[in-house]
Amino acid sequence: MSLQVQENLSLKPFNTFALEARARLFAEAHDEAEVREALALAAARGLPLLVLGGGSNLLLTCDVEALVLRMASRGVRVLADDGERVLIEAEAGEPWHPFVLHTLELGLAGLENLSLIPGTVGAAPMQNIGAYGVEIKDVFASLVALDRQSGERCEFSREECAFGYRDSLFKRQAGRWLILRVRFALQRTPQLHLDYGPVRQWLAEQGVVSPTPLDVSRAICSIRRERLPDPGVLGNAGSFFKNPLVSAEQAERLRVEYPDLIAYPQGNGTVKLAAGWLLERAGWKGYRDGDAGVHRLQALVLVNHGRATGKQVLALARRIREDIERRFGVSLEVEPSVI
Repeated sequence: MSLQVQENLSLKPFNTFALEARARLFAEAHDEAEVREALALAAARGLPLLVLGGGSNLLLTCDVEALVLRMASRGVRVLADDGERVLIEAEAGEPWHPFVLHTLELGLAGLENLSLIPGTVGAAPMQNIGAYGVEIKDVFASLVALDRQSGERCEFSREECAFGYRDSLFKRQAGRWLILRVRFALQRTPQLHLDYGPVRQWLAEQGVVSPTPLDVSRAICSIRRERLPDPGVLGNAGSFFKNPLVSAEQAERLRVEYPDLIAYPQGNGTVKLAAGWLLERAGWKGYRDGDAGVHRLQALVLVNHGRATGKQVLALARRIREDIERRFGVSLEVEPSVI
């Protein structure tokens, strides 16, 4: 058996909230064979298997009575290149941002707007990560996943992944599929997305007239570093709440009362509201209760100031949700997985 298993291991280094919780068993899988070993071991011990990527979309509220498997597989390869469209594949354990930078170094466009998002390649399709007008589904080609029930290796097209807003088949069936590797369709001729957020403003301030994908990546990295806390300094899981979808009628009623409402029509009769605006308008920005708090610059980010527990962060999130529901009649959905 090549899988190295540890007992009663602290998960604090493996979640970006830096919350203390212990795993009954812990192992890292560097390839598919070790993934299968972990599945067999969990079954033999009568334990569930919890798969971790970068731990950047996770809120731990208790010790984990499971075999926690951290995906540590590495490898990036070009599968096809017709001179314009390039099919590139990455193993699930590849850290996301270094992978994005690698594609930019290869002269490939498509992932630049997703720069500096924490996590791993394998976790990215699960919640269809997105930022600044681009989502994974926009550049996704296919992926390979292991069926934890049958042991079969299956390939999924974009349509079969059933991507939605911060959602996918793999998130809805989290106990069944284990993503092994992901393929992206990138381009040599960039089609830049510059109109979402202050990207264009940053480029103008830097004197960039004809931006490249690398310029866009630098802009987004700068914006994110300015507005979002570094998990290595202040524990957090990024955006804690999804931007809620409401009917056009409800959005219009809110706009009458709040003319500065930030909202984005979706073209299907729904409107996406900026959850960060709702929290800030309600006065939650910078709020702190013990070591659980709301970031002083970005109300959408809940933070651990050092010694907060997962239960304390979750209790704060519940208070915020109840307040937003009472004030605006809008229900907020928690984005991280709560365990």
